[in-house]
Amino acid sequence: MKNQCCLFFVLAFHGLIAQSEMTVSEVAPGIYVHFGQHQLPDKVNHGAVANIGFIVGDTCVAVIDSGGNPDQGYALKAAIKRITDKPVCYVINTHVHPDHIYGNIAFKEKGVKFIGHKKLARAMSARGNYYIAKAAEQLDLKLTAAHIIPPDRLVKNHLAIDLGGRRLILTAQPTAHSDNDLTVFDKKTDTLWLSDLLFLDHLPVIDGSLKGWLEVMQKLQKQKFTTVIPGHGAVVTDWPNGLTAQKTYLQVLLTEIREMIVKGRFLEEAIEQVGYSEKDKWQLFDQFHKRNVTTAFAELEWE
Repeated sequence: MKNQCCLFFVLAFHGLIAQSEMTVSEVAPGIYVHFGQHQLPDKVNHGAVANIGFIVGDTCVAVIDSGGNPDQGYALKAAIKRITDKPVCYVINTHVHPDHIYGNIAFKEKGVKFIGHKKLARAMSARGNYYIAKAAEQLDLKLTAAHIIPPDRLVKNHLAIDLGGRRLILTAQPTAHSDNDLTVFDKKTDTLWLSDLLFLDHLPVIDGSLKGWLEVMQKLQKQKFTTVIPGHGAVVTDWPNGLTAQKTYLQVLLTEIREMIVKGRFLEEAIEQVGYSEKDKWQLFDQFHKRNVTTAFAELEWE
């Protein structure tokens, strides 16, 4: 019993060390990012694959996505405490996908408000049970309904929040990567946190609308930003050039699927033929490309 007790404290101690060692990079003054790896969420990484981070104001801190599992959320919380004694006042979830929301539980405490797209609460409700089941099966995570934390505040169009000397503009985007994408713009540093509306090196994943995503990108590329933070990949400092690879891939899907539909071809053929000129340009192509073609084909065949 004594040995078991000691082992428990050793493991707990190492857990605390692991949490405190989360690496974060200051990509603009007061803006910190932990960069995820280009990996398929699995039982080894436990879903911790996305870029997550936080923005520090004079009064408080806004978390931008909390991580792919509860432990990553606590690690992010520890990283914040290492950098500032300002309290967390907001957790902003950029969309519903598990690698961005499963760390929420670490920040569920008095004084913290959760913010999301106007459709985020509905998406969480619709997918919650499925996500919980898949977390155990695919990520080796034992989650409950308590881990699916919906937003306290919904963004219908735009919402401004003040961190103290730092004003953030949150924008609910039309259906694109998902139907609940939220972007965060920091006026102080001219930084746009795009999350999964932008993938670099990691193949873009469509869970919303191919045409909608291309339309959102067309609008964004007409704007100028000093720094852009993607959901997966390195920070972009040469905007809008950072959009080029993703736009090309999605445009190839649009063009080639439309051509196949006009010729009367079927989904099964499209899955094996569309978009393979892009294969060598992306990581995780084999894991996500066929799914993208399936989603896009279903959208475009009813144009």
